[in-house]
Amino acid sequence: MYTVRVRDHFMIAHSFKGEVYGPAQRLHGATYVVDVEFLREELDEDGLVVDIGRASHALNEVLSGLNYRNLDEDPGFEGENTSSEFMARVVFDRMVEKIARGSLGAGATSLVSMKVTLNESHVASASYQAEL
Repeated sequence: MYTVRVRDHFMIAHSFKGEVYGPAQRLHGATYVVDVEFLREELDEDGLVVDIGRASHALNEVLSGLNYRNLDEDPGFEGENTSSEFMARVVFDRMVEKIARGSLGAGATSLVSMKVTLNESHVASASYQAEL
């Protein structure tokens, strides 16, 4: 299996509901370093998994829609605890939309899976991975 990974980051504010979250129930900020891994069994005709430039640009576009936002004020997240795990799935789904629209090029249609990891710090991260 071949893999290509691109990286970017975004910053948000949010709070959680539920005692399990302790002090994170209050409004707080998070800065995520985001890794997106693209996997395919065979390289495309150009010898690529996916064009890194296109993948980086698509990720940047996805994250710019979240960057510097208070997720508690976003109607799209109403009633959700926007945990790192939850947000990894949000980024995943938005990247899938980019792939479907052709933003990563025609070769991206042969990707077999993708993994999105949100790194909260040097000691903690959360991921979502699925077949495409």
